[in-house]
Amino acid sequence: MTTTTQKLEADVVLIGAGIMSATLGLLLKELQPDLKIEIFERLDIAAAESSDAWNNAGTGHAAFCELNYTPELEDGTIETKKAVKISESFEVSRQFWTYLVEKGLLQNPENFIKSVPHMSFVWGDENVEYLKKRYDALQKFHLFKDMEYSEEIPQIKEWAPLVMENRKSKDKIAATSMKLGTDVNFGALTRSMFKYLESLDGVTMHFHNEVKSLKRSEDGTWRIKVKDLANGDKKRIKTPFVFIGAGGGSLLLLEKANIPEGEGFGGFPVSGQWLKCTNPEVIKKHAAKVYGKASVGAPPMSVPHIDTRMIDGEKALLFGPYAGFSTKFLKNGSYFDLIKSIELDNIRPMLSAGAKNIPLTKYLIEQVFQSSNDRMKALKEYVPSAKKEDWVLENAGQRVQVIKKDKDGHGILEFGTEVVTAKDGSLAVLLGASPGASTAVSIMIDLVNRCFSKQMKTQAWEVKLKEMIPSYGQSLNDNPELCDEIRKKTNEILKLKV
Repeated sequence: MTTTTQKLEADVVLIGAGIMSATLGLLLKELQPDLKIEIFERLDIAAAESSDAWNNAGTGHAAFCELNYTPELEDGTIETKKAVKISESFEVSRQFWTYLVEKGLLQNPENFIKSVPHMSFVWGDENVEYLKKRYDALQKFHLFKDMEYSEEIPQIKEWAPLVMENRKSKDKIAATSMKLGTDVNFGALTRSMFKYLESLDGVTMHFHNEVKSLKRSEDGTWRIKVKDLANGDKKRIKTPFVFIGAGGGSLLLLEKANIPEGEGFGGFPVSGQWLKCTNPEVIKKHAAKVYGKASVGAPPMSVPHIDTRMIDGEKALLFGPYAGFSTKFLKNGSYFDLIKSIELDNIRPMLSAGAKNIPLTKYLIEQVFQSSNDRMKALKEYVPSAKKEDWVLENAGQRVQVIKKDKDGHGILEFGTEVVTAKDGSLAVLLGASPGASTAVSIMIDLVNRCFSKQMKTQAWEVKLKEMIPSYGQSLNDNPELCDEIRKKTNEILKLKV
């Protein structure tokens, strides 16, 4: 079979067809409509990895219910900085989606976002005391003003009847509830965004195309070699800007790019599984996202939650995730991904990070060897009436937690997202996991600020950004009237019932 080599030029190349690339592509096209964008995806559809509805929590992370965003410090106070930042960021995402719907660029918002209350639920004196302190701390911030707290069984039963059904424990319990919470189908949202992007002049998507190499030329542009996995044909692309948003595959591509800013980065893969309810009667009883406290040593993505989801128009109920370990960096990746990621500049950081995180390693090993009875025991802590025959085990997504080098050359294991950019702004790479998708718009605006700094200073771009994000340049938490006004509008346009 003969193969061909196609030569292309583009203003922007996006690698990976997930929520991050979709968001960046749309932002840039709205800011500068004449941009030529080429998008490359290794699989045959968009949003098949971390952005897919079954591969993430779909929470619309706003820090309303995720207790790991508000740790208790040694002096007993509650750290709220991260929660406020994430909540602000999710409001930015809601504004951008509202703009897209209002302008007719996205249709039927109910297909990707629904109102689902966000709850935190704990038991035991120590945990109840923590949750009350957390509630009191968050009440100082306008973004959380509608949060409700209760230790009363009738009230909690009203919020989450399934969680309280057959609950016989004598432990003290407490819960918080935010009716403003949402469930987001990031798979559906991403595919809708790409559908619109593809309809625009100058945008081309290439599925089943794998990036084989990236090399920076002396003139500062990037030369990218791509292989069509269907027929073996090759493409050579020249571009002044590359974004790598390939989920777990981003680290390997960062290493191929060979930029100084990428030295010392490593990755620690963590897999996940859900228990999915198959009984329609049980699914009907629950209408909330209820988060608890993570086990000691557990990564943030393993915070247990019993979740109402809307996937492909149907209500679903999931519990988990149960963490595990795989050497793959992607759900559809290779078992050699971890080995291939090890290089001279990241061996020391990876080894030292591993030595510092023995409890995490122990936790993951225990999770891998869990029996079905162990998983049911964990479920029954949140759903006491759960029956084994009503639940099936499903594989969730694959995440790669970031390991980066500190000033002493040792490794630090990070559980958030990390954007690595070349000094000249010609390349940007997104690494890491939660709360990624929910804060995609804020992350991408920050990236545009770094990589398109000259354009961002122009009046045209500034005016357009404020049209897309009315709160751009302002803090919603510090401006209650603006916060309430924007929340009212986004609720209306996105058809959220609060």
